[in-house]
Amino acid sequence: MEVEVKLRLPDAVSHGQVSTLLSSFHIKTHRQENFFFDGLSGELSSRLAVLRIRFYDGDARCVICLKARAVLVDGVSRVEEDEEELEPSVGRACVEDPQKLKEVESRIMGRVKDEYGEYGFVGLGGFRNVRSVFEWNGLKLELDETSFEFGTLYEIECESNDPDAAKKMLEDLLKENEIAYSYSEASKFAIFRSGKLS
Repeated sequence: MEVEVKLRLPDAVSHGQVSTLLSSFHIKTHRQENFFFDGLSGELSSRLAVLRIRFYDGDARCVICLKARAVLVDGVSRVEEDEEELEPSVGRACVEDPQKLKEVESRIMGRVKDEYGEYGFVGLGGFRNVRSVFEWNGLKLELDETSFEFGTLYEIECESNDPDAAKKMLEDLLKENEIAYSYSEASKFAIFRSGKLS
């Protein structure tokens, strides 16, 4: 179970304020490409699951991920998540032709077949994300700038075993520096599927 605090920033200005505020704690920045897949008849989405292939910094790294039963309440997300490294060239081939997912030999795809059936796959499209990673006060913070065809989303994420404490620390930081924020109400995938930012 992945548990994350997710706070939404209203615009590029507030995103820039957070980036500047945390600049001395910056570790790395990743450019991510995210692509999503479902069964031909919605076998995954109908059971609140999603299959994602993510590329980091071009083809430096590729990860296939199965997420299921996501719940997001008061800025805290809980989701069953299973990830596995994938050869980038294999990932690109699956994005080009989703039917190639059936040929991928991996633990994740084994789970998909076992739990959701051996059907064909369809690509749902995806989005890009620039993720700046910071280590601040014992927390790993991820500052995201997510580019959809219909707009840009700004968000802070923090994975934590104690989300309430992490959320309070983050909220205190933003309030002390007069940076506007709200609790995220939907995952990036849900926003992508809805076709609108709010």
